[in-house]
Amino acid sequence: MKNSEVDTTFSKEDAAILEEVMNIAFGKASSDLARVIDIQIMLNAPQVEILKTEELMRWIKQDTESYQTLSMIEQNFWGKYAGTAILAFPSAASKGLISLFDDDDEPFEADNPLLERETLLEVGNILIGACVSKVAELLDDDEVSFSPPRLIPQVVVDNLSGANISPKFDDPDKMAILMKTVFHLQEKDVKGFLFMIASDDSMKWLKTALQNFMAKF
Repeated sequence: MKNSEVDTTFSKEDAAILEEVMNIAFGKASSDLARVIDIQIMLNAPQVEILKTEELMRWIKQDTESYQTLSMIEQNFWGKYAGTAILAFPSAASKGLISLFDDDDEPFEADNPLLERETLLEVGNILIGACVSKVAELLDDDEVSFSPPRLIPQVVVDNLSGANISPKFDDPDKMAILMKTVFHLQEKDVKGFLFMIASDDSMKWLKTALQNFMAKF
């Protein structure tokens, strides 16, 4: 086995450390988000899977199979820690999300596709930005930046594949780290899924960063 392969191989211990980093980061992100949108967000304990890139969509499909269609927001991030985040909501949840930004004096319109799109993108931008930034902060990555979020509406879960999300998720030769959690917006009874996918190129750095994180304690 080549040295580069040894350096980037994630052990169960590495995955456990990453789950703990995510747990701390998401807790901080949840507190920040509560101040931004004035609502309590509950995040389940995160899970980490190391798998081939071409298997990503199968795992995401497995986690969301109880829903017929999803609204998905995809956002890339770059820095020492780089990859893609996907936020997925049941399509029926969009009305509850719109009400997050509802002005009590001006009730939102029930059927407004443009408002629905803008709200999904804004919620995605806020949630993904907060969670990714907190993970990067804990791992001493001060270089993280983001692409604009991209909305993929009405994704049929049974047809979920790399082809209808992004071709980069169909590469059989690359590995990825899938970090996932389920979150609940309590007052609005909205449930969603957050998937953070670390790129193959950042694995070596991520492994070292996790070791450095543990060395602080």
